[in-house]
Amino acid sequence: MTGGTHQHRDDELCDTGLVLYARALREGYVSSGEVSSTPCLVDLGFLHPCIDDLDRLEPVAPAVVLQRLLRSSEDRIADERRRGQRLADVFEPLMRLGTRNAADEDTRALRILSSKERTGQAIEEAMAEGRTELLAIQPHDPRVSRRPDILEGAIKRDQDFLDRGARIRALYQHTMRHAPYARARYEHLTGDVEARTLDEVTERLIVVDRTVAFIPASADRSLALEVRHPALIAYFVNTFDRLWHLATPMHPQAVHQPTLNGITPRQRAIAALLIEGHTDSDIADRLGMNVRTARVHIAKLAATLGSESRAQLGYLISESGVLRQKGLDQ
Repeated sequence: MTGGTHQHRDDELCDTGLVLYARALREGYVSSGEVSSTPCLVDLGFLHPCIDDLDRLEPVAPAVVLQRLLRSSEDRIADERRRGQRLADVFEPLMRLGTRNAADEDTRALRILSSKERTGQAIEEAMAEGRTELLAIQPHDPRVSRRPDILEGAIKRDQDFLDRGARIRALYQHTMRHAPYARARYEHLTGDVEARTLDEVTERLIVVDRTVAFIPASADRSLALEVRHPALIAYFVNTFDRLWHLATPMHPQAVHQPTLNGITPRQRAIAALLIEGHTDSDIADRLGMNVRTARVHIAKLAATLGSESRAQLGYLISESGVLRQKGLDQ
């Protein structure tokens, strides 16, 4: 942040800077003195010195600036994912080890929940006691679409929580934006509730009132870990907030990213995973879709780039600049 009245996040453009940048685009330049109160224009690369006159600053094309900022956002998401994995790797052997003394404590910082039913009950109990805020990261779960009773129970639980004056913020994968059960859930809720989406999210996370959190303790989610350690709760909340600022609003007002050069945001997300060498099944799992849908997107991407083979597709993705303009899903 800068001093004085010019204060905002380091990766954001303030309203004053936006107005000055728009004028620079219309007129072709602004004077160096005019940006003294809005250094973010130069710091973020919206303006650069004119070669013929160093007292003038010329605007960088909006498309170039947008690609640069989106690339930075994707880097931050990848960094958060790596940090989360390191944390899981550190705690996995500790959870197996345990100690007698820790198990005998009246108030435990970590507690294993031995079944999905027990996990659901613990979450309901925490929300029944909650009064301020619920943070949730919800990866794609096909059970919900097949089990109306699960959806009905979740709606009632959330509405009771909202009725006590609390707020709900939830993160989903982009595939959930058009899922009927996702729309139905939010259409029935009234109160301070927001939902946003990303290409990929972390494993399931629920934080209630910033005092208790729930995360999976097994790959099939049959076991869960109830966390009450303040340092871990703070880490979870910080991770959620970082992802939240990078996500695209879904509710109450949806925001859509346009298709660029015939390639959709979903196809750009798939392209990134193809370059990393993931299989169709891996891609489908990470982006919350079935394998058939993933292959349809891959086929469309190949057709757009003129690829005739999987190997050629990887090369064409690298050469096309698709990933340099990677955006969020529609």
